[in-house]
Amino acid sequence: MSTISPLIAGNWKMNGLTHSLDELAELARLLTTGEAPRALVVVCPPATLLAAVAAQGASSGIIAGGQDCHAEPSGAHTGDISASMLADAGAQYVIVGHSERRTDHGESSDTVREKAEAAIGAGLKPIICVGETEAQRNAGDAESVVAGQLATSIPDAAGQHEVIVAYEPIWAIGTGRTPTLDEIGQMHDTIRARLVDRFGLSKGESIRILYGGSLKPQNAREILGVANVNGGLVGGASLLAKDFYTIISGV
Repeated sequence: MSTISPLIAGNWKMNGLTHSLDELAELARLLTTGEAPRALVVVCPPATLLAAVAAQGASSGIIAGGQDCHAEPSGAHTGDISASMLADAGAQYVIVGHSERRTDHGESSDTVREKAEAAIGAGLKPIICVGETEAQRNAGDAESVVAGQLATSIPDAAGQHEVIVAYEPIWAIGTGRTPTLDEIGQMHDTIRARLVDRFGLSKGESIRILYGGSLKPQNAREILGVANVNGGLVGGASLLAKDFYTIISGV
């Protein structure tokens, strides 16, 4: 494990109603009564629950984050939410460029960069997602695809502000399939090298690189022990307090 303090972020996606806060309360209980976690813990609920998660989680160290933001600070963008609105609701982090946004909403890396810039401008820490499809990996293009996404998605402002990179092999998200530890390590090493090349040794080595892609209680400890894996972006398992706590405890 890197000397960078780890971060575990839970992405609830389009899941969660008011009763889901019961699971958050159980997670808070586990975090405060069990062994103190080494990792920062971030929960990214749907926007309808963001303020409640921020308020309820504060006493146990759970940090709230958004799942997406618009690149503009305000305006005629029906149904969208700005970075400043997320911050106003209590968020400290926001996910941008998740593969489901890139695929389902056609978001380009340029769009992702603009959102990351907006997040930084609002005082949020963007979690910038990159990752390849199965076809791209099978074609031997995984590293070049991710390198291109990194180059365009990460704003220059990352040199002076905190950003997080999340590597999510798209073909492993929600499928139960997971890359080998060697494959994960190779990609995270590649990402680290790219960050160092662009931002210099000190800054490049300080940026957290999270792994996201079917991260579960059963495989978390092994994956989180791989070099240059500085935490995880967790999907479905973050909805269940005991499962998420097991993953958090794996670092």
